[in-house]
Amino acid sequence: MLNITASRRNKGQGVELNIAPLIDMVFILLIFFLVTTSFVRETGVDVERPSAATAVTKNQSSILIAVTRDNRVFMEKRELDPRTVRANVERALAENPEAGVVVVADKESMTGMVIEVMDECRLAGAKNVSIAASLDSGG
Repeated sequence: MLNITASRRNKGQGVELNIAPLIDMVFILLIFFLVTTSFVRETGVDVERPSAATAVTKNQSSILIAVTRDNRVFMEKRELDPRTVRANVERALAENPEAGVVVVADKESMTGMVIEVMDECRLAGAKNVSIAASLDSGG
């Protein structure tokens, strides 16, 4: 049977909501998104890329190497001697063997320096070496 007097006594009390499971779920979601997020690596310098009508966007994680207009080489926000590019790329490839190398060269940089950096990357074992360019909007 239904106990009417017990239900009338409980009417005066408020309803409690236990939020501990909700907080646990929020933390689990936070950890999930932190683990699955890929962080963007930068070269550490700003360069003015040349434009190309056939430029395509790469979504794969890449090793970025910058060549500035005064032919200085940067990787992961630090300046490198061009002779040490190979060792640094080998180290980066050891961490992620499937990564490609993108050389971000300023349009005022010397072609010889860019070719030297690309050669060092290939000697380090990089299978996919490309040059970054801005997408030409046409006109």
